[in-house]
Amino acid sequence: MTDSVTTTCAYCGVGCGIQAEIIDAKARKVKISGQSDHPANFGRLCSKGISLGDTLGLEGRLLHPEINGQRVSWEQALDEVATRLQQIIADHGPESVAMYLSGQLLTEDYYIANKLMKGFIGSANVDTNSRLCMSSSVAGHKRAFGSDTVPGCYEDLELADLIILTGSNTAWCHPIVFQRIKAAKKQRPTLKVVVIDPRQTATCEIADIHLPLKSGSDDWLFSGLLAYLARMDSIDYEYLEASTEGFGATLKKAKATTPTIMDAARECGLKENDVANFYDLYRKTSKTVTVYSQGINQSSSGTDKVNAIINCHLATGRIGQPGMGPFSLTGQPNAMGGREVGGLANQLAAHMDFSAEDIDRVQRFWQAPNIVDKPGLKAVDLFDSVASGKIRAIWIMGTNPAVSMPDARKIHEALSRCDTVIVSDCIQHTDTTDYANILLPATGWGEKEGTVTNSERCISRQRRLLPSAGEARHDWQIIRDVAIRMGFAGAFDFSSSHAIFKEHAALSGFENSRDARLRDFDISALANISSSDFDTFEPVSWPISSSKPKGMTRLFSDGIFYTPSGKARLVPVEPQNLQTKLSEAFPLVLNTGRIRDQWHTMTRTGLAPQLNQHIAEPYCEVHPKDAALFGLQDQDLASITSSQGEMIARVQISSELQPGNLFIPMHWTAQLSGSGRVGPLVNAITDPVSGQPESKHTPVSVGPFPAQWHGFAYSRRELQVEGIDYWVKIKGKHFYRYELANTAPIRDYSDWCKQLIRADQSIASPEEQWLEYYDQGAGKYRAACYLGDQLISCLFIGPDCQLPDRSWLSQLFNTDSLTQQDRMSLLAGVPMNANAGGGKTICACFAVGESTIRKAISNEQLSTVEAIGDHLNAGTNCGSCIPELQKILAG
Repeated sequence: MTDSVTTTCAYCGVGCGIQAEIIDAKARKVKISGQSDHPANFGRLCSKGISLGDTLGLEGRLLHPEINGQRVSWEQALDEVATRLQQIIADHGPESVAMYLSGQLLTEDYYIANKLMKGFIGSANVDTNSRLCMSSSVAGHKRAFGSDTVPGCYEDLELADLIILTGSNTAWCHPIVFQRIKAAKKQRPTLKVVVIDPRQTATCEIADIHLPLKSGSDDWLFSGLLAYLARMDSIDYEYLEASTEGFGATLKKAKATTPTIMDAARECGLKENDVANFYDLYRKTSKTVTVYSQGINQSSSGTDKVNAIINCHLATGRIGQPGMGPFSLTGQPNAMGGREVGGLANQLAAHMDFSAEDIDRVQRFWQAPNIVDKPGLKAVDLFDSVASGKIRAIWIMGTNPAVSMPDARKIHEALSRCDTVIVSDCIQHTDTTDYANILLPATGWGEKEGTVTNSERCISRQRRLLPSAGEARHDWQIIRDVAIRMGFAGAFDFSSSHAIFKEHAALSGFENSRDARLRDFDISALANISSSDFDTFEPVSWPISSSKPKGMTRLFSDGIFYTPSGKARLVPVEPQNLQTKLSEAFPLVLNTGRIRDQWHTMTRTGLAPQLNQHIAEPYCEVHPKDAALFGLQDQDLASITSSQGEMIARVQISSELQPGNLFIPMHWTAQLSGSGRVGPLVNAITDPVSGQPESKHTPVSVGPFPAQWHGFAYSRRELQVEGIDYWVKIKGKHFYRYELANTAPIRDYSDWCKQLIRADQSIASPEEQWLEYYDQGAGKYRAACYLGDQLISCLFIGPDCQLPDRSWLSQLFNTDSLTQQDRMSLLAGVPMNANAGGGKTICACFAVGESTIRKAISNEQLSTVEAIGDHLNAGTNCGSCIPELQKILAG
């Protein structure tokens, strides 16, 4: 008999509901499916969500507290944290300590961390990795609305007549939202979709118009749109007069910078006719939703870009009504929850600011002796202060800034210099935990209890599926116990996440009044929620107050906002050419982002074998013209360099991005790749309002990587590959695969190979059998190691990247006994069976490879994506692979 638990997904800000069947808690076996009645996903899950059950094992988990690499008791660890913090504060003041939090934390974890730092330690140097993904949206909301309010909901996507997707590869990064849009368009073909992105991504599959604008020029496009709407007399002046202010100055600026369609098209690098069609479609379509994400936010002018979008909605009155409004898609599962409790350094809890009134209000509610009176340092500045020694202790929770922060080399230097680095994490070895003086094992997804808030303000419960791994504790418990040791016991007498949630809810309603429009965030109706009601809590969108006990899906329908005047503000925007200029040394623009099946720094998704097969290596997408100009070959390796650092990545030549641009995904770490991290390249320029880094525009150069040899290895155990210039570790079902390349030649192939395969085993097993092939003239070497009939490892080396297909070799590790034919084919580097190997994985949900798909198309005469789905299931779950299926059909 199985237990069934509803919870929420661990990944993006869509906030999908999950139905988890606990098959065997002791063995940590859980079957994951979508929760059919959750308002975010209605039963759908993407490839990452459906694979969560494969990430719940103990592999790589941090199971016990450590001090300086030595296992200690919790009492010792907590005492050490409290003592170090107290001593540093006594010697250098409260601003010498900092916390760096994560959108992976639950709201209750976030709340208690901010209470400790901002109310009791007296330092506002507490920021979050959400600074890197949505702080420009927060700043834009506050400038326009007087509050950090997402006005709409997912249902608006189904009610709109025009959806604009800008700065968002929604198909890959928010797949379930994309599927809702796609389903709505199929049901109602009159729904138009405009995609605004320098790249032609999978999201363009449903686009009626794709505008491949110049990198970073979005503010020019939307300023031009505002000027156009005024010129065409398509402004809602009645709404402007009743509900807004600042229109005159805003329009004057728009007319001065982009007076005509031709001006906007020139600045954006677009065809004038394409811009005209987009502007005309916007003008004629009242039910318009503009969905935006990191491509807007991650900019040195990200806040202005957000306000340029909002300006157009306010000028036309398209906000707060069904099917209308600007809509920010957040990147992380609880970025919104972090915003609610003051997770950013420039916020106080419950959407309060550092005004004298709000500081006094929070201090009285918390009875906080050391309430902060000014904002703290934002992420980039915070780590700069760690590097300079102004911050002597930093506590990092549930995130990996040594990978995810821009100019990552500087982050490594900062952490290496810091007196005290405390890391709470569920993973033992990350690029960040390597610098920790104190490691604290935290519970991971599937073990945590509390709440999260998604992109549409919907609060959902996250529920425990499994017991805590090893000695892991909840983040809120760890923070509470440190707070008690620091002398703050009375304010941190929490026995459960339920108790913290109640205080959080009570603060949201403290001296708040919806009628007076004091604060948008109000969940005070839940302040006295019982333990049983908290256990059975159903998803609901805030505000949740006495007047709105069932929540609200849309805000601002009455045209009243949270500014002193009650009117929304249009903000004059001065479109900017991006701060970091291209040069002869660095002539190309680097854009970073996500791939379909991986998440952040892969500490979780990297554990799921099926998620590692679609895109297995760091890659650099380059236009054919640039590939020819810089001497790059498809599937070869390239060196990419910026003024900050360098990396190596696999070349993918593609006409789906513009000449002069490169795209590289962000996910790989030093744990998974040698020289494959993009973080060291990215410049640390930030938006002056939001502090969000400009991760989409770094000047770089590119050239061939001068490898003397290329290779790959398979092994049933992990190998030690340090010392090789380029390597990538890929976890399979029964093996680890390593892609390899090096500039130094191999002198003795056989000896080198055996040392690599045996890893740290200095003595060969007496049962070990080796088969080897070496063509000295061609520079080709192959070897396989067996124990009995079982293949243990194999290695292939050649002078270039033209090496055997990997997919059929993967299958040889699924059996305990190889046939003689298998052995011969392995050494030959070619499968004897023409049907062996499914090829590169296209559909991760059902593990369907490209070769399998092509054979089915040929043998079964399949001509549609639906036919492929009927025959192979590919594309029938999350649908993220459908654009690739269409390309295969077209090819």
